[in-house]
Amino acid sequence: MQLSAYQRGLLMVVLGVVFLSFDGLLIRLADTDGWTIVFWRGFLMFCVLGLLSLMGSRLATLRVSPFSSLASAILLGLISTLFVLAVMNANVANVVVILSTAPLFAALFSRVFLGERVALRTLVAIAICMLGMSLVFIGEGAHGMLVGNLYALAAAAAIGGNLTLLRCYPRIDTIVVIAGGGLLSASMALPLASPFSLDVPRYGVLAVMGLIQMPLATVLINSATRYLPSSEVALFYLVETALGTLWVWWLLGEEPTTSTLAGGVVVITVLIVHAGIGLRRERQRLSLYPGMVGK
Repeated sequence: MQLSAYQRGLLMVVLGVVFLSFDGLLIRLADTDGWTIVFWRGFLMFCVLGLLSLMGSRLATLRVSPFSSLASAILLGLISTLFVLAVMNANVANVVVILSTAPLFAALFSRVFLGERVALRTLVAIAICMLGMSLVFIGEGAHGMLVGNLYALAAAAAIGGNLTLLRCYPRIDTIVVIAGGGLLSASMALPLASPFSLDVPRYGVLAVMGLIQMPLATVLINSATRYLPSSEVALFYLVETALGTLWVWWLLGEEPTTSTLAGGVVVITVLIVHAGIGLRRERQRLSLYPGMVGK
């Protein structure tokens, strides 16, 4: 069965966010300072995706949209750096909750810079999810973590901006710009990092993060913008709110508050309903226009 464009985008973003949800857990398991984590995961992402960039004519795409590619690479480098610093200065639950504001930034940027109408169901879903996430701030987890929370908020804005940029310039090669973002974040972190002071297990965790988890997650999510509006792609970052919290709770005992759990239930429920409505409307569209399958 051939997937429609909407279904391809939905599959990409769901898989990408599931991979991304392990980020907080891996950062905790690396058990070292934030700048060293930023360096190694950025450098390793550059290595693996840089090699892929040399294949075929990927680098030639930089001549098509050089400034937008550079802007995307800078934003990706910032996202990676800010996320690590946020997790090092706040609970994972707090960080992923604040990242749930990414759809608001994406919707705002898409409306302002692209003139793209945001679907009513997406606006309603964002509003309800934000209401659900506000429950998290009732608990004690938000206290004493201002620096980490601000890092997370800046990362959410960068995520929304990058997804909008990729939506506006679909010819940007995501693998090339992600490799560039990794190199930029590693270069920025190197003066403050201690990259050769770790033991073998921690290097193993960083290798999983930089060579497998982050490249897969970032490529899938960024590629989804070719098929879905950036505000809808950003909406699925809310899945990380529930899953990211869940992994560190189950495996490391970093227990979320009751309000965090309640907010997560609201988010997942709304996302399931939102995706279901989108798929139903896509099936209706394809039943009326069969020739649109795969487009």
